[in-house]
Amino acid sequence: MTSALSRATEAPRAAEPLVEITGLSKLYPVDAGWLGKSRSWLSALEDVDLTVTRGEILALVGESGSGKSTLARLLIKLIEPTRGEVRYEGQNIFAMSRAQVRGLRRKVQIVFQDPYSSLNPRHDVSQIVGEGISGLDPQARRRRIKELLELVGLSPNVIDRYPHEFSGGQRRRICIARALAVKPEFLILDEPVSALDVSVQSKILNLLADLRDALHLTYVLISHDLGVVRHVADRVAVLYLGHLVEVAPKHQLFSN
Repeated sequence: MTSALSRATEAPRAAEPLVEITGLSKLYPVDAGWLGKSRSWLSALEDVDLTVTRGEILALVGESGSGKSTLARLLIKLIEPTRGEVRYEGQNIFAMSRAQVRGLRRKVQIVFQDPYSSLNPRHDVSQIVGEGISGLDPQARRRRIKELLELVGLSPNVIDRYPHEFSGGQRRRICIARALAVKPEFLILDEPVSALDVSVQSKILNLLADLRDALHLTYVLISHDLGVVRHVADRVAVLYLGHLVEVAPKHQLFSN
């Protein structure tokens, strides 16, 4: 990785936990017996205990099938656990009412790994970025979208363009702008710089670091690239076959 990545240095963290994961497990049936009853189960995640501190960048690393994506989906309540809890600001998200879940979804956003597949090709940038903006008249809404584009390093003049007109790095920025539109506190970044040139990676990572500081965000970063993790994470959580095998500050993990 280039030296430009060094701008995203380790940030001091407050002691306040934002997310507390306790005994979290997710099992999937793999063999149905008579009457549809499962006889065997695949453990995608097994008894994970983990805390995400407000303001930090926590990296989740592990090989394919380690449970990273399952944990991310549980964190935003896209799936239900077999057992265990995820507490956001002290409240178990799996015990929330529908109204509370709607509020949670504004506080917690995900930036998906493949920006092109997550962007509707029939929608222009104003529709994509503005889909979560409500309560504004059309002119104010358009101004807000332009502000978000500038915030992520894009010209406001691209507001009427379509996804196919952008490079991979620019599409990542559009996805970030869309996530920021609802003013979240917590972002889950799923391989945010995968398949990008190293120079573009560094710019996106620097942008994410700047946004974390400016908007007081908290990140969980999913990555298989240890170079990315080394330069942006505060702490690293290592998953292996659904088990959390190590959690350590970045400098401790990489010096060991």
